[in-house]
Amino acid sequence: MTDIDIDQYKINEEPYYKPVDREVELFNAAYDSMRMPIMLKGPTGCGKSRFIEYMAWKLGRCLITVACNEDMTASDLIGRYLLDVNGTTWQDGPLTTAARIGAICYLDEVVEARQDTTVVIHPLTDHRRTLPLDKKGELVTAHKDFQLVISYNPGYQNLMKDLKQSTKQRFGSLDFDYPEADDEAEIVAHESGIDLETAKKLVQVGHRGRNLKGHGLDEGISTRLLIYAAQLIAKGIEPAAACMMTMVSPITDDADIRDTLNDSIATYF
Repeated sequence: MTDIDIDQYKINEEPYYKPVDREVELFNAAYDSMRMPIMLKGPTGCGKSRFIEYMAWKLGRCLITVACNEDMTASDLIGRYLLDVNGTTWQDGPLTTAARIGAICYLDEVVEARQDTTVVIHPLTDHRRTLPLDKKGELVTAHKDFQLVISYNPGYQNLMKDLKQSTKQRFGSLDFDYPEADDEAEIVAHESGIDLETAKKLVQVGHRGRNLKGHGLDEGISTRLLIYAAQLIAKGIEPAAACMMTMVSPITDDADIRDTLNDSIATYF
């Protein structure tokens, strides 16, 4: 194995994160307790990825993030042999790298990955804390600081996309949701630079949109989209156009739903 430049995985500046419950305390305890594998559950754009970035910074750990997708194979996670000018060489995947250097490995939206891929994480999530590299004939023992974290959106549950119970029951779990209105407005204002009153109006529009989940919308308007709208407003775009571009067009093409959302925008702006 070649030397790994761990500096590329370090988070050098504190990410902005506003705790909304006891998630920081609980994650700290889980990390101290045998580096317990953790599952972050919640809707898209509610702050799960920012939270794990913040915790990696707070704990002083490297963070390796993998954006899971349906085409991802086990080799994409653990590694493969590659041909180069010197012949065939082994290249570690992100999961193997994290296990070797003691990083936090974050598998984002793990439910998007194929079930036959996710089973490779099982030996790392119990007392063994090992990762077999069958193609290489090596058994990697995880560094004492290694921790596996996955994110999971329960709203995506269906017959084709869900985690097996054999996978779920290897993790502790923290539930996330969109913050309370005042907290969310503070987050939106901080991330965009707009004034708090405008941020509060955006949050109110967002709440109206979330009430439509299950009544025409598959997902509500995320905190991420509220921040996008706020950033456009901070650049001088009129609020109605900013909201349409970031909070309406991306989530629905249904004319009636768009009219409902645009009415909400008109109410506050």
